[in-house]
Amino acid sequence: MDVAVAVVFTLLIGWAIVDPPGPASPWPSWSAWLVGAALSGPVVVRRRWPLPALAAAGAVAVLATVLGAVAAGMIVLSFMPTVLVLYLVACTISPGRSAAALAGCAVAACAAILFFYRDVLPTLPPAPAVSELPPYWPVEIGTISVAMVIAWAAGLLVRARRVTSARLAREIAHAAVVEERLRISRELHDVIGHSMSLIAVKATVANHVADAQPDEARAALAAIEHTSRTTLAEIRRVLGGLRTDSDQHHPDLLPTGLADLRELADRIGSAGVEVDLALVGDAPLPAVLGPTVYRIVQEGLTNVLAHTTATRCRVAVEVHHQEVTIEITNPGPLRRSRVPAGGGYGLIGMRERVMLYGGSFHAGPIPDDGFRVAARLPFEPSGLPQ
Repeated sequence: MDVAVAVVFTLLIGWAIVDPPGPASPWPSWSAWLVGAALSGPVVVRRRWPLPALAAAGAVAVLATVLGAVAAGMIVLSFMPTVLVLYLVACTISPGRSAAALAGCAVAACAAILFFYRDVLPTLPPAPAVSELPPYWPVEIGTISVAMVIAWAAGLLVRARRVTSARLAREIAHAAVVEERLRISRELHDVIGHSMSLIAVKATVANHVADAQPDEARAALAAIEHTSRTTLAEIRRVLGGLRTDSDQHHPDLLPTGLADLRELADRIGSAGVEVDLALVGDAPLPAVLGPTVYRIVQEGLTNVLAHTTATRCRVAVEVHHQEVTIEITNPGPLRRSRVPAGGGYGLIGMRERVMLYGGSFHAGPIPDDGFRVAARLPFEPSGLPQ
């Protein structure tokens, strides 16, 4: 493309020198095409070496002007390659440096034109009197100056747009990294936190009854073994899902949803907290919401096991036409020494999961020293979250 532009400029400049509107150049006619090629040549390399190309284009244009190789009234064409290269310079370098380049080109062009009309043109045959010189120079100086300023301003706008686009791309990439880290932390917290709570309870039981009730101790150790294996499988599924493009496109890497809640309740029951699980409603639940419901219930039950003295709790999951509600309540008091002052990461993770779907979340104490977690997740009947 740049080669084609350079050829066009060569032809235009050569034609202007051969057939000028005013006094012709004293140089041979055939030299017009060489001068045009020399003036247009820097356009070919402007993308690879912007500043050297600008310096070369400007220097050749000034030299051709002061040597009389161009024609009066058409000098503006000689500086058009310089204008084109100046645009690219403004696109690629800092505004301060490009402004300095603009000033240098404009001053050099104006000085060369004034020199041509004052000292060169009067010597060209037929030599006109000073009063008879064509009034081209104000027009040419003004045209070239305006063209350079427009090219520079256009280049600055393009550069600003590119800088803004690059900054937005970096911010989007950074946000994606942060979101991915949050997703990883939520998944691992849910999987490991739940399993470690079960293991801790069973290990405590095994330690206390190891001598007096070896059968019960062995049962606790078997539960620990089963929980450990299940946890490893869960972690492999989570990490496998994180290596793919999107969890939504690989549901087999995540819990299946409501169908797994019974097994989850049984595991919590084996750790000493009886779970009264109620699944209400037969409306279809979007596939992407199943894992979210599972994780919220899992984290809620883990908190009951780890942070309360409750021996039973109630879980109610109701699927309606356009929303699913989750309620987890337990009557037991909190273990105050083990609960963070501002709420643990589990509550934060549950709230974040709910907020992703534009739902509502509440967690707090209830009468009789109990605790309640309630979440509402809206969804479209078509299966897409709102």
